[in-house]
Amino acid sequence: MKKLILLLVVISFLAACGSDGGNASGEKKELVLGGTIPYSDMLEEGIKPYLEEKGYTVTIEEFNDYVQPNQALDNGSLDANLFQHLVYMEAFAEENNMELSSVITVPTAPIGIYSNSYDSLEDIEEGSTVAVANDPTNLARGLTVLRDNGLIEFSDDADPLKASEKDITSNPLNLQFEPVEAAQLPRTLDSVDVAAINGNFAISAGIDLTTALARDELPENIINRVVVKTENIEEQYVADIKEAVESDHFKEVIEEQFQGFHRPDWMSE
Repeated sequence: MKKLILLLVVISFLAACGSDGGNASGEKKELVLGGTIPYSDMLEEGIKPYLEEKGYTVTIEEFNDYVQPNQALDNGSLDANLFQHLVYMEAFAEENNMELSSVITVPTAPIGIYSNSYDSLEDIEEGSTVAVANDPTNLARGLTVLRDNGLIEFSDDADPLKASEKDITSNPLNLQFEPVEAAQLPRTLDSVDVAAINGNFAISAGIDLTTALARDELPENIINRVVVKTENIEEQYVADIKEAVESDHFKEVIEEQFQGFHRPDWMSE
């Protein structure tokens, strides 16, 4: 009878060890990763196969907004997500009382200047209409691309991450700006002369990123990254996700499937 009780105790203990997606050693081996398009594809093609070779069971969840991925991370239904840059992560975490940490940066779809009317920036005519995002962060990025390519100028004290039309001090072509919801910018190409379009929305609309007349050079804090809850940053699965992103397999996937993406500095070292 004592042996039977002991056996049941051992079985119950082993079952408890495996109930949280771990194995007998206590390491977590079942992962749920999430992201928005195209980063859900990057997870699926570039990261998941590498982790599976290391013995993980990996599920990829696709999101269509920028709120749910962090909520899912915070409540534990995601183990890591990929869709956001550092500025957004820190602002969202502070606003929602979360503790989130960056793991590693990844190639990021840049904002590009696109046009169905012109073949180059030099062709843009006076009085041309330019569609830009109506949210502060993406508006600033779009205007910065125009500034960096000599189409407009900002005041000296303007913050490139917060710039708006009010900061424009020179507009020699008298460009006419039309604010539009960022997700709708690809649809404006038939009704405006030029549009500054986020890379993820361009991809969703079937636009080839390499056809942009110009693309933004992303600073480190605007490059997207793998993010986890801060309490999990030292877990082995987090180290393995980082290793997956640094792998040759990941780099090959980027070369083949994510052309036109801005690459973080570490990928060029």
